[in-house]
Amino acid sequence: MNQLQSMRVFVKVADLGSFVRAAGALDLSTAVVTRHVADLEARLGTRLLNRTTRRLSLTEAGTTYLERVRHILDDLDGVEQMVVARHHEPVGTLRIVAPVVFGLQSLAPAVQSYAARYPEVVPDVTLADRHADLVEEGFDVGILAGRPGRSASIVTRRLTTCQQTVCATPAYLAQHGTPTRPEDLLGHPCLSRPPEQGGEERVFSGPEGLVRVRPANAIAANNSEMLRQFALLGMGVAILPSYLIGRDLAFGRLVELLGDYRLPEIEITIAYPSRLHLPAKVRTFVDHLVEHFQSDATAPARDSRRAKPARPIAGSAGCQPWPRPAAKAPLSAPLPA
Repeated sequence: MNQLQSMRVFVKVADLGSFVRAAGALDLSTAVVTRHVADLEARLGTRLLNRTTRRLSLTEAGTTYLERVRHILDDLDGVEQMVVARHHEPVGTLRIVAPVVFGLQSLAPAVQSYAARYPEVVPDVTLADRHADLVEEGFDVGILAGRPGRSASIVTRRLTTCQQTVCATPAYLAQHGTPTRPEDLLGHPCLSRPPEQGGEERVFSGPEGLVRVRPANAIAANNSEMLRQFALLGMGVAILPSYLIGRDLAFGRLVELLGDYRLPEIEITIAYPSRLHLPAKVRTFVDHLVEHFQSDATAPARDSRRAKPARPIAGSAGCQPWPRPAAKAPLSAPLPA
């Protein structure tokens, strides 16, 4: 029989001084209660209770055993209550992994508002421009840029979509000319992601339909902020997240190119291990991020070339377009790092 259950039965018999009363309290038959105590005594090799026709009494061994077992059961009940509370109430450390620039530019406000809403949860954010194995590395949630891979153990939910901007410095364009069609990029050094991160073939949609080009990377980097720095140094034409270069475009440090063409939107998703027994801290954080990014204040414009310029909202996700000078078109929606 179950040893833990036998211990609970023994404590109840000792407290009530009767097999019959213990059986009633535990909703068991008297025979089952008797069997539990007998099995416990057989396991220990000693008698715990003295039995007479009128009363029960603890043996010396039974008194010692009762005292220790009661503490063990109390501790176990306390642990179970703590685990249940952590599952149903948002508490504890929440381990999050996200791409570096997206985390810095867009995730921070969402984490701040979540922490204010659920003060018993401590966010622990890791920024990494690589694929993280949530289960293997012990992350509760991960933010993914691009189409997520299929996994039976990982659940994903869409957060938002963001776009990419082709750009270069005015000085670079004055020296090397301004590309007006995607094919023109073949004559310019490109600053982009490594091929394994989507930096090889580029598919533009424009007036003539889809145009596929393979620009030659002058420099590849796995971090968008590094590529931005290269672009500002005039090292070539860059393809960067619009939210990252909003100020640069607004103040003329960079110029948006290929205005009649658009690159595919990038889907931003949140991933977490299995819905089964999902802790409250994970469930509430996922719901909070979905609400945060899909609210009117943070959702990127569907067609930024038709959208009206809008100033960033304090505490927003960083996906709002940054205003440009009135003579220029507004920015595209942002792309994660």
